[in-house]
Amino acid sequence: MSQNTISHLIHDRNARGHAKMGWLDSYHTFSFGSFYDPNRMGFRSLRVINDDRIAPGAGFPTHSHRDMEILTYVLEGAVEHKDSLGTGSVIRPGDAQIMSAGTGISHSEFNPSPTEPLHLLQIWILPDEEGLTPRYEQKAFPLEEKRGKLRLIAAKDGRDGAVTIHQDVDLYTSVLESGDVVNYQVKSGRYAWLQIAQGIVNLNGEELRAGDGVQINGEEQLEISTNIGGEILLFDLA
Repeated sequence: MSQNTISHLIHDRNARGHAKMGWLDSYHTFSFGSFYDPNRMGFRSLRVINDDRIAPGAGFPTHSHRDMEILTYVLEGAVEHKDSLGTGSVIRPGDAQIMSAGTGISHSEFNPSPTEPLHLLQIWILPDEEGLTPRYEQKAFPLEEKRGKLRLIAAKDGRDGAVTIHQDVDLYTSVLESGDVVNYQVKSGRYAWLQIAQGIVNLNGEELRAGDGVQINGEEQLEISTNIGGEILLFDLA
């Protein structure tokens, strides 16, 4: 179900694709794998938002990517990342991580815990040019920097300590507690996507729940609030 409002379109969480195998429970905001919806092929340069839950001790074995900016945003647990550049890292909640696949990169992602589940968002963004040199970058952002306010975690120019992304995208995140309100102005000529990662929030008075996404089609003043708490990602897109 999609619901039209003045200048944005709500992509209902219950209309996402769903793939479940023994160790992976994945919801796809946009067409991915066996899920195909011609109305959900991405938005602007944003191509994939997968909401993945990975069982303890399991994960994605080594596989390859090309010409894609890949971000892993951990909500619960930790990811053990290894790639063909020689990178070995653990990604935890609060970290911003990006892998530019460029001319080609292979990597694996596992839940290293024998007991704790892993919950993450896997985000793919089309780069502004193909054939880039593969790279990996990861930074930690303390909770205090995004509690009740928007924190820039990825940007083309890497400003304010954000990781660098090869695309004209600003990615903000915020952790909201009851009573918090954040405001954002989508400027003329820009677009945005709001992803509800956890909890329940209101966008300009409309209730949204974890898994919902909002496609913002142009200039709009956003007021994001919550009565019970939530976590959001906000993409400002060319």
